[in-house]
Formats: sequence, C-alpha cells, structure tokens
Amino acid sequence: MKITAEQMRFWSPEVRELEPYVPGEQPKIQNLLKLNTNENPYPPSPKVVEAVQKILENSADALRLYPDPDASELKQAIAKQQKVAVENVFVGNGSDEVLAHIFKAFFIQELPLLYPDITYSFYPVYSQFFGVKTKVLPLNDDFEIVVDDYKQPNGGIIITNPNAPTSIDLGLSAIEDILQANPNSVVVIDEAYVDFGAESAVSLVQRYDNLVVCQTTSKSRSLAGLRVGFAIAQPHLIAALEAVKNSFNSYPMDRFAIAAAVASFEDQAYFETQNAKVIASREKLVAQLSELGFKVLPSSANFIFASLPSKDAGELASELRERGIIVRYFNKPRINQFLRITIGTDEQNQRLVDTLKNEILV
Repeated sequence: MKITAEQMRFWSPEVRELEPYVPGEQPKIQNLLKLNTNENPYPPSPKVVEAVQKILENSADALRLYPDPDASELKQAIAKQQKVAVENVFVGNGSDEVLAHIFKAFFIQELPLLYPDITYSFYPVYSQFFGVKTKVLPLNDDFEIVVDDYKQPNGGIIITNPNAPTSIDLGLSAIEDILQANPNSVVVIDEAYVDFGAESAVSLVQRYDNLVVCQTTSKSRSLAGLRVGFAIAQPHLIAALEAVKNSFNSYPMDRFAIAAAVASFEDQAYFETQNAKVIASREKLVAQLSELGFKVLPSSANFIFASLPSKDAGELASELRERGIIVRYFNKPRINQFLRITIGTDEQNQRLVDTLKNEILV
C-alpha cells in the first residue's frame, strides 16, 4: 500500500523519516524449503507442548486474568540454566523487544553508539527510532571485528556474537578487551546464535558492571513463534531495563510464552541434543558446498554465509527460489555476493545441494 504525503500529515515527523526493519519473508509456496530466516528445523521440547496444553485445560482463568507482570517463574528458570541470580535476569517479547529497551535505557547519549558496518540490521533502525547517535565501524577484509576500533570515545557498544549475517564469532578474550577499554560505556553482546558454537559472555557478567548479554529462545530452543528473549547483567543495569519496560508495557509476556519457555529451560538434555544435530548438519553442508566451489565463512551459528565466485549471488538466489528454495540475499555493499543459508535437517540440506549440483550449476 502506497501512502501519500497528504496522508502522512497525521504522522509524527520522526515516523515519516523511519526506514523500518525488513524481516525475512514468510512466503506461502507449495513444497517450499525455507532457509531464509534462521528458524530451527526441529520442534521444541515435547515438554513445551505439555506446558501449553495445561494452560489450555484451564483456559477460563488463564485467558481471563493477566499474566505475572514480572514473569518470575521464567526468570528463575533462566537464572538456574544460566547459573546466575534471578536479579541478573530481564525478560521480554523476543530479543528484539529486549534490544529496544536496551537502546532506550543505555544508548541515548552525547557520544555515538559503536557497531560494525555488517551486523544485525535492526541496530540502525532502533538508532533512528530512538534518536541514537551512531558511528559505524568496518569489519576487516575477512569480515572480522577489529577490536582496537572499539577503543575510542563512545556512548555505548553493541556487537552481535556470532555476528549476523557473517556467522563469525568473537572470542571471550576479545570481548573482555573491549569491556576493559570502555569502563564507562555499556557494552551489549547480542547472542542470538551463541548456542551453535560460540562461547557466551554470560560468564563475564559478574566481573564487568558495564556488560549486558542478550539472548533469545527463537533459534536454539525452537520458540520463534512465541517470542521470548532475555538479558543478563548486573542488577543496576537490569533495574534500568525494568524501568523502561514498566513505562512501556507492564505485562509484556503472556502465559503461553512463560510456560513454554520455562519448560524449554528445564529440558536441557533435549536442547543440547537438538543443537548438536544442527551443528553436525552445518559442518556437513559446509563441506558439500565447498566441493561445489562455494566460499563459506567460518560459522558458529545455525546458518552459513556463502559466496560462489563463478555466479552472481542475486541470480543464484532467484534461481533457487524458482525451484522452491528460499535463502536470504542482502543487496548491500560488501556482502552483495553472499547468501545467508539457514541450516535445515540433513534431508533439507541435501535437497539444496542436489538442486545446486543437478539443476543450477550444470
């Protein structure tokens, strides 16, 4: 729908200038192989389904009454699984909402927020939305973060680890180097994909009073449809997030999301088994694509970032789509010859490889 300038007269001036985030498409195509939005190919723990069913059995009160505004049971489950105190945990509707509260609580400063030029594309959107000053720092030629670039005056730092869409992780020693160089700035490590091979910075929270670690249940816990995210930090930072949350939406999480996420965090064995399957499938797919001539960046995520020197990435994405396979193509500087490919099951990945080998690259 095209909105005219005349119709926009009702909009706030700031909203007229917004460039919204564009999510990965969710097309309705028969026999579609969807490898574009980094969803987990496996279902959540069976205990998640049981927890939701219990709520439905008591639906009269469960739907009539407000949920716990503090989501205390969920915070306790996260704290236990992450080995931190409940006072270190903040929860919200997916990590995107948690990140929005983080931007509002910490990054509206005189000095600019620092983040990489190739990173999660919600950061510039939130920066514009909240009026946050920014300074974008380029990754090096190998698409790695240059730690020394983050040792300059700033009003905050946010880094996705592993990075998206590159899939490359930053080691804890490098993260600690950044934290030590910025004792008066909040450093946010966005760990949406950390469970697929990177080392979490949660272990650093008690040592650094300027660290916030943000995670989600959408990827490794297969709960993208319920929207559950959380942050871990020292209590004085959590208090700021709670102040923002309670000034925006005092009942952010519904009963279904709370119960499902609690059940997921309590079933650690299932979680670890499914993650191991995704990692094994990723390594197999990397080897197969490399044999076909792809250059694949080292991945610690549930996706890979790959280019094929002999073929334009945009054309390749279109040819895959014609065959019912959707991958993510970013028509942006430096990465417009790469495809981001979500790791599916072995069977799904094999369909991708066979299509490339037998129909496109012949």
